[in-house]
Amino acid sequence: MISTQRIIHCTNPICTQPINPVGDSVCASCQTPIVYRYLWATGFSEAEIQPGEKVADRYEVITPHIWLETQPGQLPNIPEELSKEIVSYLRLYQHRLHIPQVYGVAVDGILLLENTPIDETGNLYPAITDAWEQAKAVRQVYWLWQILQLWIPLSELGVAGSLLIPNNVRVQGWCVRLLELVETNYGTSLQQLGECWQPWVAAAKTPVAQQLQQIVQQMCTEEANLEAIAAQLNTLLLSSAADLPLTLKVAGGTDTGPQRTQNEDTCYPLDFYDPDDPLLPLVSIVCDGIGGHEGGEVASLLAVQSLKLQLRALLKEVKEQADILPPDLIQKQLEASLRIVNNVIFNCNDEQKREGTQRMGTTLVLAVQLPQSIQTTSHWQSQNAHELYLASVGDSRAYWITRNYCQLLTTDDDVAGREVRYGRSLYRKALQRPDATALTQALGTKEGEFLRPVIQRFILEEDGILLLCSDGLSDNDWVEHSWRDYAIPVLQGQLSLEDAVRQWIELANLKNAHDNTSVVLTHYRVSPDPMVPLPPALTPVEIIEAEQEQQEEQSELAASSQALLELDVLESTTKDTTPTPTKSQGRRKWWVLGGLMALLVGGTGLGLFTWWRLSPQTFQQLCRRLPQGVQQVCPPQK
Repeated sequence: MISTQRIIHCTNPICTQPINPVGDSVCASCQTPIVYRYLWATGFSEAEIQPGEKVADRYEVITPHIWLETQPGQLPNIPEELSKEIVSYLRLYQHRLHIPQVYGVAVDGILLLENTPIDETGNLYPAITDAWEQAKAVRQVYWLWQILQLWIPLSELGVAGSLLIPNNVRVQGWCVRLLELVETNYGTSLQQLGECWQPWVAAAKTPVAQQLQQIVQQMCTEEANLEAIAAQLNTLLLSSAADLPLTLKVAGGTDTGPQRTQNEDTCYPLDFYDPDDPLLPLVSIVCDGIGGHEGGEVASLLAVQSLKLQLRALLKEVKEQADILPPDLIQKQLEASLRIVNNVIFNCNDEQKREGTQRMGTTLVLAVQLPQSIQTTSHWQSQNAHELYLASVGDSRAYWITRNYCQLLTTDDDVAGREVRYGRSLYRKALQRPDATALTQALGTKEGEFLRPVIQRFILEEDGILLLCSDGLSDNDWVEHSWRDYAIPVLQGQLSLEDAVRQWIELANLKNAHDNTSVVLTHYRVSPDPMVPLPPALTPVEIIEAEQEQQEEQSELAASSQALLELDVLESTTKDTTPTPTKSQGRRKWWVLGGLMALLVGGTGLGLFTWWRLSPQTFQQLCRRLPQGVQQVCPPQK
C-alpha cells in the first residue's frame, strides 16, 4: 500500500502529539530533535518493493534498498536466533566507523542495516570508483590504507570479499565505509585485492602513482607479504600527507554542571595553560572520574597528570628517532603508557582498601598528534607526518567534525557494546537492558594486564575539528544534533575555539544537566595559508643529494636510542634471528619499543620527582587530594 502522507514519529516516549511531517527538524509538540534513521535493506529482489511503499507500517521506502524508519523510538523486529550472517556484523562492532550494524529484520527475512554510508537526506555516499579521480593524492593512498587495515578482520570472518566489490566500498570524505558484508564461497587473497586496485591505481595522482603501481604489482604476486605491503603503503601515506601544511589550535574547559556539587571530570588543556608547555597543542585529554567524592575526582586528576609525564617522554624520544616508527609500534607504546597510569590509580585503591563499586577509576579519551619527521613526495624534509593517535577507555568520546559531516570515532566500553561484540545481541535490543550503559572497563578499577584500551591511528589530511568530551555532553546524542551550530562557525573563522568550548558546555548544562561536562576542541588546518610560502621545488641534483643525506641519517640511530639498545634488559627481546629483511626490520623496531617502554616505566618516578621539584605547589595540592595512605609516599613540601 502506497502512503499518501509522509509522517515521522517523535522519539520522546512522553510526547503527547508525536506525529510530525517528514522534513521537520524538531517535534512541534515537545521540541525533541526528530531522528531521521535511513536504513539499508538487503536480502531481497529489488522488483519486490517499490519506492513510496510502506513496509510493516513503519518503513518508508525511499529507493528499493534505502528505507526511512518512521518510528525510530520503537524497537525493531529482532530474531530470537542470530544467524551467522548477523553475527559477522556484531563481531565487527569495534570497526563500526567502517562497517554497518544490524538494526533488525523486516518481512520475509529482509535484513535492515544502520550506520550505513547514507547521508542525512537519504542519499548514498559515493562509491570509491566514482570519487577516485577527484580525490587528492594523499586521500587516494589513505583510502587504500584503510581497506588494507580492514582486510585481516574481515578475512577472519570470511567476509573479505566485501572489499572486492567496488560499488560496495563507499567513501565519506576521508573515511572508507562498506554498504554491507558479503560472504563468499571461495577464499580471498591479497592477490585478488591487488587486482581489484589495479584500475584505481592506473588513475592515481602523479605524486603517488608510480609507488602505488609498484605496491600493487607486489600484491599481485604469489609471494606477496601483507606486512611488507602495509609498511610500504604506510610510508607513502605519511610522505604524501606531509606535503600538506599543518597548523593546530587547542582549547578546553570543564564544568561541574547545575545539579552536581563537585566536578569529577578533568581535562587537558584547561581554560588557562602555560603557552610554553611542550605538549601543546599536540595533546588533548578528557577524563570522567567514577567512585564518588574524593574518588572519581582524584582518579581523573591522577590520570591526566601522570599521562602527561608519559607523553612528554614519548614525544621527546620519537623526535630523536631517525626512522619513521610504524603505527603498531606507537600503539603498543601508548597502550603501555596507559597501563602505567592505570596501575597508579589501582595502587591507590589498594592502599585505601577500596572494594567493589567504591574503587575509584576514570574514563579516558586521549588524542596525540605525533610529529614524526619524513621526506615528502615532493622531496623536502617535513617535520610532521600528520599522524593522529586516539586512545579511549570507558564512554568519553571523540568526534571528527568538518563543514560537511560529524563522525563518531570511538565506541563506548559499556554493557550494550560488550553484548554486541560477543555476538550475543543486536545493539538496539542490548540497549533495553537496565545496565546497558554501565561501564565494562575504566582506568584504575582492575590491574593493568586486564586493561583493553582501543587505540586508533588517523591521518590529518583535511581541515576539521576534533571534539573530545565526557558523557555530560554526548548523552542523548546532543553532539550529533547540534554540531553545525557550534563547529561550522569555528571552521569559518567566525567563532574562537575558547568561545566554542564555552558554548558546548552551556548546551550540555541546558540539555544534560545531570552530570559534569568536559570539552576539548582541537582545530586542525591543512589548507594552505596564503601568507606562508610553500617550500621551493628541488632541482634533480638537490633531490639526489637529499636522498643521500637521508640514507646517511637513517644509518645511525639517535644517541639516546643507541644507549637504550645497549641495555642488558633488552636482550630478551632480540632472540629472533630469522634472516629475512622484514624480520630484521621488525627486530630493530622491537628494540626501539623495548627502549621506549623501559624509559617510560623507569622514568615515571623520575618524572614525578621532577614535577615536585619544578612545581611543588601544584604537586602538593594533588597529594593533599590523594587518600591518606597514599599521601605518605609524597615528598615533603619545599
